Amino acid sequence: MDERRFTEKDRWAEVDHWMALHLLPADPVLDDARAACRRAGLPPIEVSALTGALLGLLCNLVGARHILEIGTLGGYSAICMARALKPGGRLVTLEADPRHADVARANFARAELTRQIDMRVGAALDLLPGLVDEGHAFDLVFIDADKENSAAYADWAATLTRPGGLVVIDNVVREGRILHETSDDPALAGIRSLYAAMRMDRRFEAVAFQTVGARGWDGLMICRRL
Repeated sequence: MDERRFTEKDRWAEVDHWMALHLLPADPVLDDARAACRRAGLPPIEVSALTGALLGLLCNLVGARHILEIGTLGGYSAICMARALKPGGRLVTLEADPRHADVARANFARAELTRQIDMRVGAALDLLPGLVDEGHAFDLVFIDADKENSAAYADWAATLTRPGGLVVIDNVVREGRILHETSDDPALAGIRSLYAAMRMDRRFEAVAFQTVGARGWDGLMICRRL
């Protein structure tokens, strides 16, 4: 293709594809999971292949036996993380939309991860207190749900994550719109509230960074529970 016809986002996606081609093995299971999400009409907002690989790497680095995901969608990121669990480990994933949960369950079954993944359906803020009552101490928490409640999810994650564990939060740049102080976008307000909360929260050591790629311009926040 003539380089002059590439948009900036085209270039990001092509570079993403090139890096994945060189660093990641072929993965029919994840390809099928993504395709199943498209067939079911789910929004194409699951993590990229490279971000999925990063999540798996972080799970390995913390020796994860217990993982919490807030926001399942079609299960792509859950598969990436569940594969990295230590033997006997378990991933709990929370999804508000029953239709999304049905797609995810089918993807988990095809990936042969049904025993490792505990899917719970309902509003996360309703389900999270039950996890505290059950005495969970997670090694890694991945937050990728409605952005309006990002700060509340991070607060619950502080309670549910063991010291030294990680909390990873997706979509924290919003194409640079985090700079827009007067925006009336509830999702953007939720992300800005997350930054304000993290700035004051002494339970975490946190860093955020920008990303560009197949999912456009966004970013991740990675927090270590102190």
